[in-house]
Amino acid sequence: MMLIKVLGIDLGKTSFHLIGHDYAGREVYRKKCNRAQLLKILLQLDKTTVAMESCAGSHWLARKCQSFGHNTKLIPPQYVKPYVKTNKNDYIDADAIAEASARPSMRFVSVKTEESQILSAVQRIRSGFIKEQTATMCRIGALLLEFGINFPRGHAAMGKLFQWLADKNHTLPPLLLQELAVLYEHYQYLHQKIAEQDKKIKAVLKESEMGELLQTIPGIGPMIASACLSEVPSPKDFKNGRHLAAWVGLVPRQYSTGGKSTLLGISKRGNKSLRTLFIHGARALISRPKIAEAIFGDWITELLKRKPFNVVVVALANKLARIAWSVMVTGLPFRKLN
Repeated sequence: MMLIKVLGIDLGKTSFHLIGHDYAGREVYRKKCNRAQLLKILLQLDKTTVAMESCAGSHWLARKCQSFGHNTKLIPPQYVKPYVKTNKNDYIDADAIAEASARPSMRFVSVKTEESQILSAVQRIRSGFIKEQTATMCRIGALLLEFGINFPRGHAAMGKLFQWLADKNHTLPPLLLQELAVLYEHYQYLHQKIAEQDKKIKAVLKESEMGELLQTIPGIGPMIASACLSEVPSPKDFKNGRHLAAWVGLVPRQYSTGGKSTLLGISKRGNKSLRTLFIHGARALISRPKIAEAIFGDWITELLKRKPFNVVVVALANKLARIAWSVMVTGLPFRKLN
């Protein structure tokens, strides 16, 4: 245990596999343990580097390791895969994690704070409610279509479901109306829960100076600002704004060889939810062309003339991501260029 330079841990729900490398990169420690045993081992272990994949439970364990005095490294799983030798098992994975963490060019993930994880949990629960609400709307529409009724789409129409049926003089069997009432009650319940999650997010942002600064950027509201706070724990991990935009997946995917550069569509890498929010924010801004032109000048107007609408939306989302990085790094509010 005294010779361990890097301890690679393959995480699991109930079992954890540990591989320790010495300063020459040789394996000197191997053990399988449960969660309680793992914490005991980490507490007794001399200060060293503990490496893990960035996955479920990794940020909590990383904070525990830091509290024990260890240096913690979280690695994106896709960067560990090339170091997996021959067949795959939990010990081989742990060995690959330990080896990957020692590479000088390896990229690591910053450990999230407990507050960031809680905010992320609030957002995920909200997202789940929205998906369930959409599914409930689709069920209602599908049931009505089975009886020859084409119900309009959207929340505005759904809010007046029974009034709309009465106005159109549609007669439905009483038992079907009862089933529709059950679904409609569930829809209203989800609508209320989504509103409660929105209030929680706004309350967190009111207490966050950075959250207020992010909302000074046009096109960025509470949802995007809270997502930036929860998903980007350390903006200084990115060299510049373009690196953040690339991590979100808003830059062209490159497939170049033989000295010939080939740029394809956007890579769609990184955080899908954050990328979606940036694109929605950009679309909302472009839908108000006068405001967008007043902020970004002729750039966006000329781009709309030359490129398809969705291409312009992604380009603006890229710019918003870069601006968000600048605001988070400098701690200064957004200022429109004269």
